[in-house]
Amino acid sequence: AMEKSYVSMFLLLIVISCAVAKDAGKKDSKDTTAKPKLPQTLSRGKKQTTEKTPQMLKKSQKPLMIIHHLEDCPHSQALKKVFAEHKDIQKLAEKFILLNLVYETTDKNLAPDGQYVPRILFIDPSLTVRADITGRYSNRLYAYEPSDISLLYSNMQKALKLLKTEL
Repeated sequence: AMEKSYVSMFLLLIVISCAVAKDAGKKDSKDTTAKPKLPQTLSRGKKQTTEKTPQMLKKSQKPLMIIHHLEDCPHSQALKKVFAEHKDIQKLAEKFILLNLVYETTDKNLAPDGQYVPRILFIDPSLTVRADITGRYSNRLYAYEPSDISLLYSNMQKALKLLKTEL
């Protein structure tokens, strides 16, 4: 049997606390006439989605795709660019819940073979990391280079197919 590693609630709590902290900072700026400088993505809607991630996953029956990247990492930026420009991937991405993590997690399940960026993990609605969907590097199983974009695309398809057969 495939060994299942479950994503702990700890990760989701980090996501929530980050969203809440950003939200709290937002309230203070109401008193001033200046508009909050926070990017649109940190709006309330986003916070609610992260808070409900576990229930959402189960309800939506969508796989979760966690993309670990760092803002100042050129590899992350390069991958992000090809990802955003790949029409088929963008279409397929609608069938996933995408979670971009720009900080390193302490959740060992989300770093099965080490902490490196960019790395992309697929997680099914039972909150299981799919160790059977990997990139092409044996030393960094979940790493993708911009040139691996077609492999990433086929892995996304694989994640969706696996999900259908298991449900």
